[in-house]
Amino acid sequence: MVHDDEPVGLDGLRVEFDDQRAVSDAGVMLVATLAKRLGIEVLAGRLVRLRRGRPGAANAGRKVMALVFAMVLGADSIDDCEVLRAGRTRRLLGGWIPAPSTLGTFLRAFTFGHVRQLDALLGEALVRAWRAGAGPGKDRLVVDVDSFVGEVCGRLKQGAAYGYTKLLGYHPILATRSDTREVLHIRLRKGSANTQKGMRFTDELIARVKRAGAEGVKLLRADSGFWNVKVFKRLEQAGWQYSIGVRLQKGIREAVQAIDEHVWRTIEYPEEGEAQIAETTYGDRRLIVRRTRLVGAQAQLWPDWRHFAVLTNRTEDIVIVEAEHRDHAVVEQVIADLKDQALQHFPSGEFSANGAWTVLGALAHNLLRWTQVIGLPNTTVRTARTLRRRLLQIAGRLTRHGRTWTLHLPARWPWHGDYISALARIRALPTSA
Repeated sequence: MVHDDEPVGLDGLRVEFDDQRAVSDAGVMLVATLAKRLGIEVLAGRLVRLRRGRPGAANAGRKVMALVFAMVLGADSIDDCEVLRAGRTRRLLGGWIPAPSTLGTFLRAFTFGHVRQLDALLGEALVRAWRAGAGPGKDRLVVDVDSFVGEVCGRLKQGAAYGYTKLLGYHPILATRSDTREVLHIRLRKGSANTQKGMRFTDELIARVKRAGAEGVKLLRADSGFWNVKVFKRLEQAGWQYSIGVRLQKGIREAVQAIDEHVWRTIEYPEEGEAQIAETTYGDRRLIVRRTRLVGAQAQLWPDWRHFAVLTNRTEDIVIVEAEHRDHAVVEQVIADLKDQALQHFPSGEFSANGAWTVLGALAHNLLRWTQVIGLPNTTVRTARTLRRRLLQIAGRLTRHGRTWTLHLPARWPWHGDYISALARIRALPTSA
């Protein structure tokens, strides 16, 4: 008698790739269902209008979705999209899935203007997702702006260059939502782009957030690379709060040195260090300064105070403002997630194709986040890799009996309860036109 738990003799085990009913990464059905409810494919077909007659111009909506589904599953190259064509997986994704070569031709047909069409798609998807329950509503919205260097392999990438990290790559800029880790706005830039270059997208970010329906207090946080008086004025005009780091240039340094020694307040800091905060003004804006130094045996390495300054228009207590500004570091989790999937590499040699890939990578990241926020609203926000492992990367078989299709997933799956709950909530959403 053979028992299910009896070990398998691996050396004598036959292997055949012949199961026509198998579904690779069956959990992607969750994301596909949400995308259908939000009408992403129809919207992409409407907004992405490549020039008629160009190779790859047809069926833009379906091609966009194929790329997005592959990225949701962790694809970092066009060839990885082939996994969507395994077994019956494509039946869960709305049918026809283009070959990787077709998707490559599609991306190479993009110009800068077409990338802006994808950017409009990202914005409209944000509007629909927030209306479906993922938005902040009247609650406070905290936005983090940052940039990163996406390293590339090979010297034939158009626009790739050596930037401040001395690595060959691109220099994207992005704005993220701190609590849900969504990407609100993103733009690919040349590798040699100055950190502030492209900060005019602040206007686009403000307009997008307003259109999406954020009605509460809005706070933008950024590090000293984005110190720009024009940005301060634009945020003030729009009624936004901000806390943005500033470099210790001559005027800032003099303002810091003028702070009375008795004003400094000690705050909690790791055991190996000491930190104090104080505030003054720079021009007509509030300047908050944190100074830190090592103590104990480590003090010999850095005995002097190191200063970190922030300009803000917030009026709350200095301890709250300074602590929340340090939380700006959560944007690094979003960057890590993007690099762990679509933006680990930029697959094309053409800049506009990589620009399109970047925006689609952000859309895929957001769909995964919205799946969690809408489907499992009371759970802790986890890394994208954890969400994929628990909800998407599930082996399955798709069968049909009579007129009923059934997706068979593994018995005793540890997170089957979360999967069923998320699917029920997403299916309850109305379908967008």
